[in-house]
Amino acid sequence: MLDRDWVYFRINPHDMTYVTRILEGFEYVGVVTALDGKKGIGFVRTTPDTAPMAVDILGHLPFSVDILSFDEAMAGSNGDGQ
Repeated sequence: MLDRDWVYFRINPHDMTYVTRILEGFEYVGVVTALDGKKGIGFVRTTPDTAPMAVDILGHLPFSVDILSFDEAMAGSNGDGQ
């Protein structure tokens, strides 16, 4: 089941592994999962304390990252939200 409070994002699909590796380096921030890898939609499983940090990290990457709401992520992916 997906959590509405996790951090959802869209990037170029080619950059998904890079995002995963960067966030792995910040071990306590969260775990990256591709929701729809072909569309570059993913999310970071965060806690309420680490979600702002995940958004900040994503915002400082050297390529375009769109932060999405839960509903935007579900609408743009093959995810069912369950």
